[in-house]
Amino acid sequence: SNAVTEILDRYNLDLVAMAGFMVFYKVPREYEGKMMNIHPALIPAFCGKGLYGEHVHEAVIKSGVKITGCTVHFVDNRYDHGPIIVQKAVSVLDDDTPESLHARIQEQEHRIYPEAIRLIAEGRVEIVGRRVIIH
Repeated sequence: SNAVTEILDRYNLDLVAMAGFMVFYKVPREYEGKMMNIHPALIPAFCGKGLYGEHVHEAVIKSGVKITGCTVHFVDNRYDHGPIIVQKAVSVLDDDTPESLHARIQEQEHRIYPEAIRLIAEGRVEIVGRRVIIH
């Protein structure tokens, strides 16, 4: 975390898009509300330490849920926990494999991540407690 922060501090950053950053990063106070990431499930379901990539899709299929999806969220100092910016639901099909589910979710991730960045760039995102308000 310290090494990453040293690099970030070299720049005047408005937003850090982690895009599936797979290592825990301790967010310093000056970057709270300025870091976002994406998770391949609908937070708060199927998230936390150890639930990333194919592990998420395996857990989703094993659980029997009918809906999953992806979540763009602000990063805080807990795994997959920060305020939610955008989510997109994806149906879990009876014949899904982790690979087929991943492909459909990734298609939605490629849509909602740029959407979240655009909303922030346009100044339409406000964090109120744990909620994100889109203006």
